[in-house]
Amino acid sequence: METHVQKLTGITKLVIKYLKPDLYKKYKRVINEFRGRPIRQKERAAAAKLQPDYIFNERTPAIVHPLLDHQYTASVSFHHSGNCGDIIYSLPTVKELARNGKARMLLNINQAAKYENFHPLGNVMLNKTMADMLAPLLLHQPYIESCEIYEQGDFDYNLDTFRSYTFLLDRGSIARWYFHVFAISAPLYKPWLTAPVNADAKDAIIIARSHRYRNPHISYDFLSRYPKLLFIGVREEYDDMKLMIPSLVWRPVKDFLEMASLLNGCRLFIGNQSFPFSIAEGLKVNRLLEIYFRIPNVIPEGPGANDFIYQPQFEASVKRLYETPFS
Repeated sequence: METHVQKLTGITKLVIKYLKPDLYKKYKRVINEFRGRPIRQKERAAAAKLQPDYIFNERTPAIVHPLLDHQYTASVSFHHSGNCGDIIYSLPTVKELARNGKARMLLNINQAAKYENFHPLGNVMLNKTMADMLAPLLLHQPYIESCEIYEQGDFDYNLDTFRSYTFLLDRGSIARWYFHVFAISAPLYKPWLTAPVNADAKDAIIIARSHRYRNPHISYDFLSRYPKLLFIGVREEYDDMKLMIPSLVWRPVKDFLEMASLLNGCRLFIGNQSFPFSIAEGLKVNRLLEIYFRIPNVIPEGPGANDFIYQPQFEASVKRLYETPFS
């Protein structure tokens, strides 16, 4: 019996590449050797080991689960070494597990990462610069009492644990990954972030669009007809978007609390599945998400939530949301 190799895509490919490098090498060998033609039973078996159902069924019994008898003490420590967006999406879980007191955030920097496209952090998930920019936003939250760089020692919860699980990271809801690990739930339709309102953003459409997670059939050029357009994000992303929208103005921020305050004061925020959208989602501002069809793992919920996949609906949604802003 013969079949064809099914190529891996998105997060599934990344998970295998970094968590199972030996298996990934076998997969690449099969792909390179048998691309475009039938393969035999032996090669099919090797390729099958890279498919999501095999990964889930074979690895799930080996998961080492955390303790689920939550004590809800007055001070609870949380370790996280992921991207800033992952940290923001973990906060509903943090807030729930620290519901009887306050949370202490321990940010583990300089943990290795590899990205298929340009990423501002290069080859790490979180560096000190980003941690320092994130800290003011975290410390502004009433349920967080401290935020520091993790050096060593024990902590109550390791929020990185989701990376060792077998649910598919290229779909669903990032915020719910933590629910699945720690057996809790929280109302994602309610705000889990607070920030001041920055008057600089009044009546503005704020845009953030990373090089990753871009829908290839979407154009932002029609936004030129709107009067006040601000871009938040790194300079390289802004320069790229300004080619499409000449009137776009870059608005750098000193930290992510300032970014949150801009989002909290704008008329409409438009973003793709990158870090700024996680802040907009936590604040529940008037927001419109560009969905990346290959990795739909950001799910807007609650007041002000909107998303799109296709160009006509994108333009119609902007018109609707701009003319009748959410409040």
